[in-house]
Amino acid sequence: MNDAARLERWRAVRRVLAVRLDNMGDLLMTTPALAAIRRSVPEAHLSLLTSPAAAAIARHVPEVDEVIAFDAPWVKGGAQQRPGSLPSAAEQRVLEQLSAARYDAAVLFTVCTQSALPAALWCRMAGIGLRLGHSRENPYDLLTDWVPDTDRVATGMRHEVARQLALVRHVGWHTDDERLRLEVTPAQCARVRALLQQAGMPAQRPYIVVHPGASAASRRYPAARFGAAADAIAVGSGCLPIFTGDAGEQSLIAEARCAMTQPSLTLAGQLDVADLAALIAEARLLLTNNTGPAHIAAATATPVVVLYALTNPQHTPWRVRARVLSHDVPCRHCLKSVCPQGHHDCLSKVEPADVAEAGLALLRETAAASTRPSHPFTGARRAMPVVQGTIA
Repeated sequence: MNDAARLERWRAVRRVLAVRLDNMGDLLMTTPALAAIRRSVPEAHLSLLTSPAAAAIARHVPEVDEVIAFDAPWVKGGAQQRPGSLPSAAEQRVLEQLSAARYDAAVLFTVCTQSALPAALWCRMAGIGLRLGHSRENPYDLLTDWVPDTDRVATGMRHEVARQLALVRHVGWHTDDERLRLEVTPAQCARVRALLQQAGMPAQRPYIVVHPGASAASRRYPAARFGAAADAIAVGSGCLPIFTGDAGEQSLIAEARCAMTQPSLTLAGQLDVADLAALIAEARLLLTNNTGPAHIAAATATPVVVLYALTNPQHTPWRVRARVLSHDVPCRHCLKSVCPQGHHDCLSKVEPADVAEAGLALLRETAAASTRPSHPFTGARRAMPVVQGTIA
């Protein structure tokens, strides 16, 4: 089939399934590619098959019409199965659901350490005629359209956003606006202001958000150092540090706050994803590890300081005022969730004073610009169904 005929097939689709089965941050970095789908085939119904963890944020991506939550057993951290076990009843239900939806096309978004082929097989079994993804090997009929996966440490790695935009560009889909997408409504902002008032924050007090957690141990800056840096930023700016994290990160946040002399508040365990997005959207600054909130900041145009473990160079904040801090090490770009050397030097050797100066410099830059860049993805929108396809 020649290129013109191939592109015409993709222009004609009217039901599209996007597949992104990993974490919240990965999904947010895929939103420009989702925007390219929406712009290029505006009449199409766009469904998103994603992990339960990412489904909560997916509800606030304006380009998506429907979210299907699926705990895929072939994805790291997904549903655990015995070796050699057959698909569960829950998996069969999701497959039947995809078959019944009669999608014309599926786009399989993966990071460079994942294979698109398990999801491609599912989509083929569901009768989806067009299947697009990256692959390191010839996928034969599992993918009808494929892009050779060239992202390797030795030869160079694109940013995750650029990787996914290149994938959809292969079938002629483009967007003029490559910013991350995330919708924050006035109602969400009002709820967060009420929570802050209940927690004792004075009205109109400027604040920064401090998020010291991360799912992977190799991406966590020491908690006490987070506290020391936040303390210095508070002294230099007058902003109140607000700590965030899930309920299981209470002790981490307590350790950080113990290193401080200035007042701070914690909302750990009190915020859902929409609340967290609204809190970050109205903050002067986010201080965080390389984790999902860093990409929420990029999507809401909030300046961000990222303590960036040198595990993977593809996930830095995208198109937002940022400082990315790390200590160079020979083992950079290891792609590991646990430090293989055991020393964490790429993070532990970053001094809190340098973190604080980076934050204060960003605050000065934002003040000098008089206004923070606005973000268009705000306001009310239609209700979105979220279908639970999670494996028990």
